[in-house]
Amino acid sequence: MTNRARRLPRLLTFLLAMAVAPLAHAFEPFVVKDIRVEGIQRTEAGTVFGYLPVKVGERFTEEQATQAVRALFATGFFRDVRIEVENDVVVVIVDERPAIASISFNGMKEFESANVLKSLAEVGFAEARIFDRALLERAEQELKRQYLARGKYSVEIVPTITPLERNRVGITFDVFEGDVARIAGIKIIGAKAIPEKELLSQLQLTTPGWLTWYTKADQYSRQKLQGDIETLRSYYMNRGYLEFNVDSPQVTISPDRKDIFITLSITEGDKYTVSDVKLAGELLGLDDDLRKLITVKPGETFSAEKVNASSKAITDYLGKLGYAFSNVNANPAVDREHKTADLTFFVDPNRRVYVRRVNIGGNTRTRDVVIRREMRQLESAWYDAGQIQLSRDRIDRLGYFQNITLETPPVPGTPDQVDVNVNVQEKPTGMINLGAGFSSTDKVVLSAGLNQDNIFGSGTTAGIELNTGKTYRTIAVSQTNPYFTQDGISRSTSVYYRTLRPLAINTGDYEIRTAGAGLTFGVPFTETQRVFFGGTLEFNDIKLYDNSPQRFIDYVRDFGPRSTAFIWSVGWSNDHRDSALAPTRGYYQRAAAETSTFGDLRYYKGSYQHQYYWPINRSMTLALNGQVDYGKGFAGKPYPLLKNMYAGGIGSIRGFDGGSLGPRDAKNGDSLGGAKRVIANAELLLPFPGSQQDRTLRWFLFTDAGNVYADDENISLGDLRYSVGVGLSWQSPIGPLKISFGHALNAKPGDRTQAFQFQIGTGF
Repeated sequence: MTNRARRLPRLLTFLLAMAVAPLAHAFEPFVVKDIRVEGIQRTEAGTVFGYLPVKVGERFTEEQATQAVRALFATGFFRDVRIEVENDVVVVIVDERPAIASISFNGMKEFESANVLKSLAEVGFAEARIFDRALLERAEQELKRQYLARGKYSVEIVPTITPLERNRVGITFDVFEGDVARIAGIKIIGAKAIPEKELLSQLQLTTPGWLTWYTKADQYSRQKLQGDIETLRSYYMNRGYLEFNVDSPQVTISPDRKDIFITLSITEGDKYTVSDVKLAGELLGLDDDLRKLITVKPGETFSAEKVNASSKAITDYLGKLGYAFSNVNANPAVDREHKTADLTFFVDPNRRVYVRRVNIGGNTRTRDVVIRREMRQLESAWYDAGQIQLSRDRIDRLGYFQNITLETPPVPGTPDQVDVNVNVQEKPTGMINLGAGFSSTDKVVLSAGLNQDNIFGSGTTAGIELNTGKTYRTIAVSQTNPYFTQDGISRSTSVYYRTLRPLAINTGDYEIRTAGAGLTFGVPFTETQRVFFGGTLEFNDIKLYDNSPQRFIDYVRDFGPRSTAFIWSVGWSNDHRDSALAPTRGYYQRAAAETSTFGDLRYYKGSYQHQYYWPINRSMTLALNGQVDYGKGFAGKPYPLLKNMYAGGIGSIRGFDGGSLGPRDAKNGDSLGGAKRVIANAELLLPFPGSQQDRTLRWFLFTDAGNVYADDENISLGDLRYSVGVGLSWQSPIGPLKISFGHALNAKPGDRTQAFQFQIGTGF
C-alpha cells in the first residue's frame, strides 16, 4: 500500500512523541507537494510552519514527522497534534489550548487584586497566556501561600473556568478568606540564664492582648517568626553568648485552624568576655584614628551590638575618605576553656573612588537646580559618605518630596568611579483653600487661600490669604526665595492688612486696623544653622466707642489712637531633623527676638523653642516640644496690648478653647492674652494602619502643659494647665492637617474647654 493510493491517517500523540515510539502506520518517504494546517484559531500558520523540519519540494520521512510532533507539543500551544498525509500533501491538524482572557476574584478583601495578579504572573499565570490546568493549580497554591503568610489558615479557594468565544476562557477565583489564626501560646525551651518571661517580651509575636487588635502581633507569619528568632539571637549575642543557637521552630495549628502554638528550642551556650581587641588588614596609616572608633574594650562582656557599631563606625570613617567599598569584618577567636574571645577587626578599605556624576531623576516639576543646590557631594570629588547622607537630609528638609532615594552604583569599566543617583517622588506643594463657616460671633465667615511652596518648580514660596467675617478680616501676601543669593541667603517679604471689630459699630465697642510690610533675610552659617534678621513697618489704628473695654482705653492713653512702629527682628534656627515632613529622629531649635525702638511703640520680645524626636523603635517616635516667650515694655510704656501672645487649642494646649487661656477682661470675660507664655508638649507618634505608602499619616497620644501670663505677672508653674488626648496628623494635599480629641486635666473656673479640635496649616 502506497501513500498515493488513499489518505493514510498518521496519529502522533504527545505520549508517543515523548516516548519516541514508532508510528502506528509507517509510510514510505516522499516529496512534499504542499503543507496545510487545520484547526488553528489564534495561532498563525507561519508559527506551525516554523516548527516543521520540511518544506515543499523536500523529502519527508517518518523520523521528521516524529520530530515535528515533538516540537509542536513542546510549544505548549496545543492539546493534540496529528499529521496526516494525502496525495503527497502533509496535513497538520492541531487542537489549540484556550487562552486566558480574564482573571478575577470574588470575596478577596485581604489583598489588592492588582498585587495578586502580579504575583500570579511570576508563576506563569496571567491574562493572554495559554491556559494549563497545571498552571491553574500552581496559581491556586500561590494564592493560598499568600493567605497563609497572613495567618489565614482556613482560607478556601475555588477556581471556576468559563469558556468564551474564540477559544478563550475566563478564570474566576472564589475566595473564602475565613478568620485569622491567632497565636494561642509561645514557649521557649532551653532558657536557663535568662528568664523565659524576659525573652518573650523581646518578641514581636505575642498572644492576644488589649492592643493586639491594632498591632496584629498575635497574627502568625513566617517572616515575623524569623525576625523574632534573629531578635533572640541578637539579645543573647549582646550579652556574651557567642554560641547561642535556635533549633528549628515548631509551629502547630489546632484542628479548627483558629489557634497556633509556637515552640522555640534554644541552646544558650557559655557566656564570653573579650580578652583582647586588635586591628588587622590594610590600615592606611590610620591605626590610631581607627582604634578610637572601637567601643569594645578588653575585660567587657562580649556584645555583638558594640562590635557591629564599631565596624560601622570604621566603615563610615573610611567612606568619608573616599573608600566607598570598604569592608570591616570582626572575627572573634573563642577560647572555650577560659570562656574568652580574642576580637580582631580585619579592615579592607578596597579602592578609593570619586564621584563622576550626580544624576537627578523623578522630578517632573521641580527644577534640577533646586535639588542640586542642596547637594554637598560634588561631582569629580572624592566620594564622601557623610556628605551624601547630609545631601539626602537637606533635600528631604525642602518638604517638596514624598520619598527620596540615593544610590551610588559603580561606573562600568572604571574601578575608581561611582555615580550618585538621586531619585525623588514629588508630592503636591500647592494649596488652595476655599471655605465657609458660621459662628454666633462672626456669623458667616468666608476664607480663601492660595499657597505654593515650590512655585513653577523654582523652590520659591508664594502665597495669598484672605479671611473675612463680621469680627475678623485679613488679607496677607507673602513670598520667600530660599536662594536670593547663590550662597543660600534667603529673602522673605510680606504685606498684610487686618481688621478686628468684635461688635457692630452702632452698639459700641472698638475697632482695630493694622497694616504692615516686612522684609527678612536668612543667612546660613553651617549646614543646619541659619540666622535671620529683618524689619517690619506697621501702622495701627484703634477706634473707641462708649462701651470700649478699659484695656483699650489704657492702650490709647499710652500709645495714642494711631501708632506707628518699626520692628527689628533677629532669629536663629538649628535643624537636625531627618525630615521636615514626618521627622522620626533629631532635633530642631529656634530662637527669636524683636524690638521696636522707632515710632510710637516701645517693647521687646524674645522666644525660644526646642523640639526633639527620639525613635523608640522602627514604628514609634517620641516627640517633645518646649517653648518660652517673654515680652516687656520700656521707655516708661507697658507692653503693647496688640503684641500679646495667646495659648489654647491645637499648636499649644489642646483640650482648651483656642486662645482662651491666661488673663481675662473683668467686664465681659474675653481672653486678653499676655506678655509671657510657657508651652510644653509630648507626643507618642505611631503609624496609621494601612498607611505604608504615606509616612506623614500618623496618629498620636499627647500630653500638653502651658499658660499665658500678664505683663505685671510672674511666670508661675503652679498655674500651668494640663491636658491629655489622642490625635491624627497628616500632610494632606490641602495642607498640614491635625485632628485631636483632648481632655483638660485641671481646668479652673472660667476656663473654656474644647474636646474635639481640627485645624489645617499648623505644625507641631
